Amino acid sequence: MSRTRARVPDAFAWALATGMGVGYAPLAPATVASAVALLIYVAIPLESDSAGMFAVIASAFALGCLATNRISQPDDEDPSRAVWDEFVGMWTAFVFLPRTWPWLLAAFFLFRLLDIVKPPPIRRLEALPGGIGIMADDLAAGLIAAGLLNGIRLILFP
Repeated sequence: MSRTRARVPDAFAWALATGMGVGYAPLAPATVASAVALLIYVAIPLESDSAGMFAVIASAFALGCLATNRISQPDDEDPSRAVWDEFVGMWTAFVFLPRTWPWLLAAFFLFRLLDIVKPPPIRRLEALPGGIGIMADDLAAGLIAAGLLNGIRLILFP
């Protein structure tokens, strides 16, 4: 019985860290995970500036740190199958944006660009150890995307 109990946290960690298996997509698992995160966001009734949305992001980040840490190995700091960070980063990119397709798609593409290019503040966070490093760089990419897009929105559409 103790072996079964020991496997439950591992199974939960693998399920969460891989985005319920999305991380095993044969091509571009991070982009697929970002697209799934977009679709989930569209389906949930939380507004981008609600306390509920902030609670989802904070709890998803905290659980993601634990889960991705559990499935990562010292020689594979950010395994491609660990895509929960993309979910959290995408949801963060939507903060304060209107819930319209042009803004959501802009957030998707800007987040993916920042996650791939990893400008210096993001790259430095990726170097943090274990799950915190896996999660923190995508959270930063989401925050930067949200900041840039909201800045554009406020300047162009006051």
